[in-house]
Amino acid sequence: MKIIGRNAVIEAIKSGQTIDRLVAARDQKDAGAQRIINEAKSRGIKVFFYDKDVLDRESAGKKHQGFIAEVTDFKYCELEDILAYAEEKGQPPFVLILDGVEDPHNLGSIIRVAECAGVHGVIIPRHRSVSVNDTVVKVSAGAASHVKVAKVTNINDAIEELKSKNVWVYAADMDGGSIYDARLTGAIAFVIGGEGQGVKRLTKQKCDGVVALPMYGKVNSLNASVAAGIVVYEYLRQNL
Repeated sequence: MKIIGRNAVIEAIKSGQTIDRLVAARDQKDAGAQRIINEAKSRGIKVFFYDKDVLDRESAGKKHQGFIAEVTDFKYCELEDILAYAEEKGQPPFVLILDGVEDPHNLGSIIRVAECAGVHGVIIPRHRSVSVNDTVVKVSAGAASHVKVAKVTNINDAIEELKSKNVWVYAADMDGGSIYDARLTGAIAFVIGGEGQGVKRLTKQKCDGVVALPMYGKVNSLNASVAAGIVVYEYLRQNL
């Protein structure tokens, strides 16, 4: 997998992720470029310097900003690892479950929100969902290097497991009650639906409740990553 762009590359380096090859464009003199190169060298990562047109070809037209890192495929975790991480931090579990998010830009944005908000982990289904790929890593601005992502066979089973661990699970869907009337404290997981049909009916039935974002315009839904951001920060607001 290729990690493309300065933010994504520096976060991959700092996270300790195994980098097989780091390619940098020649003649970059600015402080940001030197910081990445020095950080890589200090960690024993060999830097290969090539002309910019080589990076243009390797990035397939994406904005590489002078850096491309080749890394081993993204390492997913288990649901148990997310719960253990929360326990290690002495915090109630705070989890996002994605029900069929297929757009890599949405997944990357959601992972970025999760990292900023201190979410302990993101759960995605093994099938009918985008995986963590180059685009996801790029859009996440490096946050994918710091967020635990579990890929599960069945998210309904994952919901049941979370509930057995005393985690309250809420679906974010437009047919629920206002999120601002819900009591969102303690161990919480939010289910965010995909771009097409939202949270599936059977999945909603598995949840402890359904919360909605009030809509006042003519469009009755929000982009999945925008909805995730609002839901996550409402949880933070109630728990500060």
